[in-house]
Amino acid sequence: MHPTFKYWAPVFLWASLIFLFSTERFSSSNTSQIIGPLVQWLLPNVPVEFQNAIHFFFRKLAHWTEYFILGVLILRALLGGKPAARNRRSVLWTLGLVLVYAFSDELHQLWVPSRSAHLNDSLLDFLGGTCGVFWKCVHDRDKPRLTASAGGHEKAEGNRKL
Repeated sequence: MHPTFKYWAPVFLWASLIFLFSTERFSSSNTSQIIGPLVQWLLPNVPVEFQNAIHFFFRKLAHWTEYFILGVLILRALLGGKPAARNRRSVLWTLGLVLVYAFSDELHQLWVPSRSAHLNDSLLDFLGGTCGVFWKCVHDRDKPRLTASAGGHEKAEGNRKL
């Protein structure tokens, strides 16, 4: 498999999934038909207002999670398998791409009849992507790096000095 495809195909697939989640099928009125009965079954004596709050919370959590994953995937693709910890340019490019995609996603929702665009959703998306980038940087910092040794073999080398 070509390295470019290996790293960028997941990005485009995930971005396509986010686009699908921005359609009418995943509008608040449609997802409430799934989440509402589930909450009612789990918490039968809870007031409707609280059920609506839970639905709202899960929708916002979904926004954050979608873009957390997108941030990780974009950074992974830009790095091409290298560690993220000291690659400021790739981190900034990732954050820029996440922000542009978050705004374009909300713009797309302007054209969907049962959806609306909200700046707060774009900011929440960007926050999710930023958290994903931060997580990837921390995660990569703790990974051992592979370095070539004199015999042409790779050996693991820790990133931290004790």
